Amino acid sequence: MSSTGFVVLPDTAAAAAVRAAVPWASPQEYAHASGRPWLVGRWSAGEITVVTAGPVRVAVVGVCPVPAARLTELAARIRTASDAHALARSLPGSCHLAVSAHGEVRFQGSATGLRRVFRARTHEVEVAADRADVLAAMTGAGIDEQALALRVATGGFLPPPLGDRPLWTGISALAPDHCLVWEHERIRETRWWRPPVPELTLTAGAEAVRQALTSAFDDRAPEQGRLSTDLSGGMDSTSLCFLAARNTPDLVTFRWGEAEAGNDDAAFATHAIGALDRAEHLVVPPGDLPSLFTDCDEPVDTEGPYPFARTLARTRHTARLLAGTGSRRHLAGHGGDELFTPFPGYLHGLLRRRPLTALRHVRGYAALSRWPVLPTLAALTRPGDEAAWWRSQADRLTDPPPPKRRPALGWGLWTLRAPSWATGTAIEAAREALRDTATRVQPLSGDLAQHQSLLAVRTAAPWYRQLARVFADDGVQLDSPFFDDRVVEAVLAVRAHEHAGPWRYKPLLADAMRGIVPQPVLGRSTKGEFSDEANSGLRRNLPAILEMLDDSALAARGLIDPAHVRARLLAPQPDNSTRIALEPLIGCETWLRAATRPTPAWRFDARAPAP
Repeated sequence: MSSTGFVVLPDTAAAAAVRAAVPWASPQEYAHASGRPWLVGRWSAGEITVVTAGPVRVAVVGVCPVPAARLTELAARIRTASDAHALARSLPGSCHLAVSAHGEVRFQGSATGLRRVFRARTHEVEVAADRADVLAAMTGAGIDEQALALRVATGGFLPPPLGDRPLWTGISALAPDHCLVWEHERIRETRWWRPPVPELTLTAGAEAVRQALTSAFDDRAPEQGRLSTDLSGGMDSTSLCFLAARNTPDLVTFRWGEAEAGNDDAAFATHAIGALDRAEHLVVPPGDLPSLFTDCDEPVDTEGPYPFARTLARTRHTARLLAGTGSRRHLAGHGGDELFTPFPGYLHGLLRRRPLTALRHVRGYAALSRWPVLPTLAALTRPGDEAAWWRSQADRLTDPPPPKRRPALGWGLWTLRAPSWATGTAIEAAREALRDTATRVQPLSGDLAQHQSLLAVRTAAPWYRQLARVFADDGVQLDSPFFDDRVVEAVLAVRAHEHAGPWRYKPLLADAMRGIVPQPVLGRSTKGEFSDEANSGLRRNLPAILEMLDDSALAARGLIDPAHVRARLLAPQPDNSTRIALEPLIGCETWLRAATRPTPAWRFDARAPAP
C-alpha cells in the first residue's frame, strides 16, 4: 500500500510540536520562512515542486506542467495567502497548492476533488493533510460507525457531499471548491473556485477544450523515466495517446487484450497503433491476465473502501508491467465519460428555453434508449430540488429498484438502494445521515446540467485517487488529464444541449480532437463489453470471497448478514446486480480489516519510498 502523503502545519510554535506526531519514521520536510515545519510527509520522485520568493513559499504536489522558474515568478507576486486565489485559478494540471506567506498559510486541493484536503485538531492545533488516514494515525481517531454503515447500506455509490465524509471520527473533508487558510492562530475555510457560466456553442467549446488539452500536454512527461498511456481503442484514451505523442513520440502504449468476441476495442486500437509508429505498444493477452476478482480480499487503502475490487489483481499486474518498461507516469482516460456524455438533466432548462428542441431530444432518446416518453415528460415538469432528492433516498432506501430505462432527470444521478444483506442497524444509520444531509445540502451549480456533470466528476474522483495509489506502489504515477481543473472548466463552459443528444457519441471531444486523432476513432459509437469476463472471474474466485465474508468484520459490527450474502451469491444470477453490489461490499470489508489492525503506523512506513 502506498506510503505517500503529507501534512500541512501552520506557522506557529504550537504546530511545531505537532511535527512529532506524523506517521512516518523518516519523513521529508519543507519549512516556513520562520524555520518551523510546514510540509511533512513522503512524496514520490517528481511529485512535489517547492519554490521560494523572499519570505513566500509555494508548493505544488501532483501534476502541474509549469516549470519551477515560472512558478517562482508567480510566487513573487504573492503578498498574503489570499493572493494565491488567482494563482490557483490559473495553474494547469491537477495538484495540491500550498502557500506560506508572512505567517499565513493557504492549502487547497483540486476543483474536481481528485486532490482532497482533510482537516483535524490535535494537540490544540488545527492541521491538514491530503489523506484522511494520515490524520487518523496522528490523532488516534476511531471508526465513524455511522459513516461506515452509510457506505454499506447505500451500496458504495454515494455522491457528494455525503460520499466525501471520512470514515474516521474527528476528521472532516473540505469541499473541493474551498481552501483552508491559517491566519496565524485563526483558521477558516473559504471558497476559491466557481464553475464557469455555460455559454459556449459546440464550435467555440471544442476549440476551448482543444486548447485546454493541448496546453495540458506541454510539459506532461515525467522528470525521469518514460511516459506511458492507455490505448484501449476508446475515444478517451486514444485522444490522450495522440496528444502525448505530439511531444513524446516514443511513449509506451498499453492495453489489455479482449476475451469477448463482441468487444470491438481491438479494431479501433489497431488503427490507432498504425498511426503511432514510433511508440512502443504493449498488449497483454487475456490469458496472461489474472481473472477478475482475483485477490480482491487483499487490503488496498486505509483512507476508504477501495472501489475496484474485481480488477485489483489486474491493476497490480499492469503497474508492474509498466514499471518494467521504465514508465514513471501513466496516462489514463478516466473522467472522459463523466465530462463528455452530458447527463439528461439538461433537458429541464432546454424545455423552458427551446421546447421544440427539447421534445426532439426526448423523442431521439425514446427511439435509441427506449425512454418512456410520457413519464419522461412528466418528470421534466417537476425537477424538484436537491434537498428533496436526498429525502427521497432516505425514504425509499429499501424500496425495490426503480423501473429500468428511466433517465436521471433530477439532482442525483442514480437512486440509492440498500443491498439485501444490509441489516436494519445499517439501514437506520444510513437513513439518519441521508435526512441530515437534506437539511444542509447546496447544489454544485444553479444550472442542473452543470450540477449533474460536477456531481459525476466529484463522485468518481475519489475512486481514481485510490486507484492511483495502487500504481504508486510500483513507482508509477497514474495521471488522469481529464480531471485537470482547466480541462473540466473548458467542458463546463459549453452549453450542455450543444454536445448532448442521442445522435453523436461525445461530439465535444470528437470535434476538439479533429486533426489530432484518426477520424475512424472519433466516429466510434460503441464501448467495450466485459461482463462475461466478470462473471467467469467471480465464479472462479467465489470460494475465497465466501470464506472472507463468512468471517466478516462488517458482520461482527452488525452491518451485514453473512448468511444472506452467501445465499445470494450462490443463487442463480438473472442479471449483474449482485455482482455490482458485491464490489463495494468487498471494499468496505477489506477497508475495515485494514483500518482496525493493531499497529496503524505500518500503513505508512512499511513500504516507504526513498526520498
